Amino acid sequence: MRSNSDSLSIKVRIAIIGLGYVGLPLCLQFARKGVHVVGLDTDPAKVKAINTGQSYIQHIKAATIREQVKAGRFSAHTDFSEVTKVEAVIICVPTPLTKNREPDISYVLKTGKSIAPHLRRGMLVVLESTTYPGTTDEDLRLVLEARSGLEAGRDFHLAFSPEREDPGNPTSQLATIPKVVGGFTPACLARACKLYRRAVKTVVPVSSCRVAEATKLLENIFRSVNIALVNELKGVYAAMGIDIWEVVNAAKTKPFGFMPFYPGPGLGGHCIPIDPFYLTWKAREYGQNTRFIELAGEINTAMPTYVVNRVAEVLNNRHCSLKSSRVLLLGLAYKPNVDDMRESPTFVLMDLLAERGATVAYHDPHIPQINPTREHPHWTGTNSVPWNRKTISGYDVVIIATAHKSVNYSELGRWAKCIIDTRNAMAGVKSGEGKVFKA
Repeated sequence: MRSNSDSLSIKVRIAIIGLGYVGLPLCLQFARKGVHVVGLDTDPAKVKAINTGQSYIQHIKAATIREQVKAGRFSAHTDFSEVTKVEAVIICVPTPLTKNREPDISYVLKTGKSIAPHLRRGMLVVLESTTYPGTTDEDLRLVLEARSGLEAGRDFHLAFSPEREDPGNPTSQLATIPKVVGGFTPACLARACKLYRRAVKTVVPVSSCRVAEATKLLENIFRSVNIALVNELKGVYAAMGIDIWEVVNAAKTKPFGFMPFYPGPGLGGHCIPIDPFYLTWKAREYGQNTRFIELAGEINTAMPTYVVNRVAEVLNNRHCSLKSSRVLLLGLAYKPNVDDMRESPTFVLMDLLAERGATVAYHDPHIPQINPTREHPHWTGTNSVPWNRKTISGYDVVIIATAHKSVNYSELGRWAKCIIDTRNAMAGVKSGEGKVFKA
């Protein structure tokens, strides 16, 4: 490696590209540890918000951003030439699926093309975006080398370190979550580990970028498969008159050999609905089948339809038709107590219900209005309906899709005509006879 220095300087300056749910917390964590952070994003609104000390992510306080900006440790820009002023670049951009459920790494490659002309010898580039094994040392590396004229592992360092964010979990702190790091070469690994040790307590080095990429996929495939299992058992046990929630709660009392997973109306978020398909796609290149993973995906993908069919069944038993019924979805965020609606199954529920003739609305205390999304642009601008007796009682059925703690379920039990509970949120809540149904 030809470099001006074998180690990071005392006054470290880094760039983090992508100021979303992964990039912004990482910026703040490094800044808190004394690293000077340049945040880069193509969205001028995010850049302006940060530089004026505002937050656009609910669980990140504006005061936290203002503190680091005022201290001079954090600033945001849209000009990628800022890369010339830093020693390391961390990429935290989206890796979605195409309409054909194939990996879309275009954001990663576009970012690589944008920073490559500004790379200098001795710099470190780390990818954090979840992707298939080989993305860092093949796809990203080739783009960086072609556009910069430099060689990875000789002229600049290259590594992969998967993000591990858990928004909405107050006990989850980025600084204490172990950080897996894989390098293109041993020197790349050493350089990346040294950087991350400035921000996190525990760094877990692995032998390659591909091992680190595969680690992230395993973590999320593990969740996807186990959630699919309880989702399948939900239907099986329901046919037997058995409550899956009671079964899981009883099973988790076993102090060994069992880990509880819970059913729901479908998968949401930027990881679990997407990441398994990155591996299934890449596995085909090696002539490998991933039947177990694909079956789990099929089960989880079918859950919104299961819920809608359950709604239709309940309404029919109440001498109502789903067509022309007024349906309220309670919870648009993909998980409780956050404002993150990426890949939320509530969108799929809304689409399916509307297709079957229902009038659809939503209430979410964390999301007052639906912003533009890649997959469901037709719901853009839809507002959350107010929470009061008159509004809630005006719907034929309320579907609990996300169990936010801030929702008053006692009021829901009193006000709603009929409740379809996909999250066991009404357990222990008083409501009228024959009003609450699980799905």
